[in-house]
Parts: sequence; structure tokens; C-alpha cells
Amino acid sequence: ITLFSKFIHSDEQLYTNFYSLWIVLMVVNAIIFLVGVVLNSLALYVFCFRTKTKTTSVIYTINLIITDLLVGFSLPVRIIMFYSAGDCKNCSLVHIFGYFVNMYCSILFLTCICVDRYLAIVQVEASRKWRNPTCAKGICIFIWIFATVVTFSILAMAIKFAECCLSKILVLMVCEYFFPLIIIIFFTTRIMCALSKPSLMHQSRERRMRAVQLLITVLIIFMICFTPFHVLQVAIFINPDMPDNISLIVYHVTVTLSSLNSCMDPIVYCFVTNNFQATMKNIFRKTEPEQTNADITGTNKNSKGS
Repeated sequence: ITLFSKFIHSDEQLYTNFYSLWIVLMVVNAIIFLVGVVLNSLALYVFCFRTKTKTTSVIYTINLIITDLLVGFSLPVRIIMFYSAGDCKNCSLVHIFGYFVNMYCSILFLTCICVDRYLAIVQVEASRKWRNPTCAKGICIFIWIFATVVTFSILAMAIKFAECCLSKILVLMVCEYFFPLIIIIFFTTRIMCALSKPSLMHQSRERRMRAVQLLITVLIIFMICFTPFHVLQVAIFINPDMPDNISLIVYHVTVTLSSLNSCMDPIVYCFVTNNFQATMKNIFRKTEPEQTNADITGTNKNSKGS
């Protein structure tokens, strides 16, 4: 008995057993696709062509936008493949692999943005040598490779092996989700405590508030979009004999929630640059937008070198 059927459920199963729910989720996915692609395409334009300096935060954000766009475009591909290939297992595997690689890349890039914000606000001098574009690009390349290798390993074990590999799959999931979540909670707590210290009061209140808002927003995105899916995986690990109908429904609902991430990430972008919101408004008003400041830390003299 393979683990694939426990961890992954095809659209064919949902369509056959719960047709009404399948229709609802397809409508929701269509809305997510439209909203996510429009917002992220505009954001990509702003960060690539209307941002003066490509700092570390901007580089991480551009990679996050790319992952969100890939997740968005995977949704219509999923529907097309369902109608054209039916229950073709190999076709499903290609889509599932691509989808989860991008989901885990999103998780890791959000984590990078949080850590980068903490370093920029609290550890300015100590992190100067690490917060540079070259280092950020290297980290992004590593994340793409890491997410690809780990996701492939999870799917390979789920497809080929039996219950003996449940513990290995759980370890891999910890690496790609629970460990980043712990990092985000830790640095969110640290930065909120540090910002109350007199030594950081010289920084503008707006700058400090933006940092807190960014971290809290990322934490909320994690809780809404990614936590339900991974809680399901842990539940399967604890109870491998979970009824198929329950795991089928919960799987598809939680995967849809994880797709919602592509619509929520643009909120994060608002806290990465000073004038992102103003630039977006200018675009919608069809006026010539001014270039945005590269990073919210760019206005602070202590971090100009980053």
C-alpha cells in the first residue's frame, strides 16, 4: 500500500464523491487565480522596474512574487489537466510536484523576509556583511534547489513505499514548514521586544511599526494558508487509518487555503518598500508612478550599506 493515496488526493476522487464541493472549490480557485495573478503581476512590475535599488528585501520579495505567480498559473493548469487527462496519475504528479515546490518556496521566502527585517532593524551593524544582494541571490538559489529536492523526496517516498516511511516524511515536512514557522514566531517576538528598547527609539515610529506589521502579517498568512494543510499531514501521521472521505475533503479544502497565499502576500509587499501602495495607486490612476524607495530600511542611515 503506497502512502500517495493517504497524503495526496486527486481531483478525480473529489469530483466523483463530492461533486458539489468540487464545483465550489473550483470557483474559489478561479477567483484566487484572477486576483492573485493581477496583484502579483503588478507587484512584479513595481519591484522590477519601479524600484531603484535591489536590496535584500526586494530580492526576496521578487522571488516570492514569482512563486505566487507560478502557484496562480498552476490552478488553471490543474483544471485543464483534469478535463484533458482525467485520472492520469503521471499528469497529476507533474502538477502536484510543481505546486508543492512553489508552496514551500513561498514559505521559505516569507521566512527570509522576516529574518531580513529583524536583522535590518535590530542587528544593523552585525548583519551588514550578510545583508547584501549577492548573499540574498545565493540564498534564493539555495531555496529553489532545496524546496525542489525535498518535495521530490517526499513524493517519491509517498509513491513508492509503505507506512515505514511516515516518520521520514514528517521530518521533511518539519524542515519545510514547522521549522520556518518557529523561526517566524521567534523573530516576531524578538523584534517586538527589541523595538521597545531605548536604543532603537531613534528609528522613526513609522519604520518600527512597518516592521511589526510585516512580521505579524506573515504570521497570519502562515496560520491561515499553510497551517491547516500541515496539521492534516500530522493527523495522518498520528492516525494512518483516517477515513478516506474525511482526508479527501480536508485535503482539498486545505490545499485551496494554501493557494490563498498568492492573494494575501501582496499585503506583505506593502511593508517592504516605502511607497509601494502609492505606486500601485498611481498605476491604477494611469499616471506615471514614481520609483519606489528600495527598502524601508533604506531611509535609515545605519543600513544604507546593505
